Amino acid sequence: MILIPAIDIKRGRCVRLTQGALNAETVYAEDPIEMAQRWESEGASRLHLVDLDGAVQGSPVAYPMIERIIKSISIPVQVGGGIRYLNDMDRYLSAGAVAVILGTVALKEPLTLKEACLSFKNKIIVGIDSRKGKVAVQGWTEQREETVSELAVQMEQAGVASLILTDIEKDGMLEGPNYRLMEEVGRVVQIPIVASGGVTTIEHIQRLSGISGVKSAIIGKALYEGRISLKDAIAAGKGAA
Repeated sequence: MILIPAIDIKRGRCVRLTQGALNAETVYAEDPIEMAQRWESEGASRLHLVDLDGAVQGSPVAYPMIERIIKSISIPVQVGGGIRYLNDMDRYLSAGAVAVILGTVALKEPLTLKEACLSFKNKIIVGIDSRKGKVAVQGWTEQREETVSELAVQMEQAGVASLILTDIEKDGMLEGPNYRLMEEVGRVVQIPIVASGGVTTIEHIQRLSGISGVKSAIIGKALYEGRISLKDAIAAGKGAA
């Protein structure tokens, strides 16, 4: 299983949120580029970049910073946050991102999603974020009525390459991911699942690796606070495989 360090960018700095609250941030680095280079030097094979300001605004805000990050490292980068138009998807992919992550637009505009999947084959990832079993959109500020599993099936049918599943209540809490959520979705889709939210220990990684469909996991706060080293997390993922 692949472990993917997360770099969340807000106002040009590397931050982490607690349970998705934009006013509950902790700044871990003033320079996200240096952080990206650090994770690459420690063995990361892929990075997860999120433009938090863009997620709320609905259009890319941190594009210049993300472009610089992509150019400063040699490992693949997946990018999300405020990407809702085909030209923005093309812009990031042309800058060197291997995939773009869609959230709100994928759930609210199925025709745009379908066109994106056709235009950028195998490069569209959809993030499904949930709170109390319901799907959250618009930078985690709005809630929908569909279940995660229902939307996961719709996303697979639309042609997305993979799904990132995040339980917002687990995110940044260092208490482990929502295994039940991963299991439920793994039973109804065939595309790869990326687990996100709460991944903290070797035991968490090992347990996730046993869930059908979970091929990778995003790890954030646990790395930044030294709860686990990237080297140990990567080793646990390889050992689980």
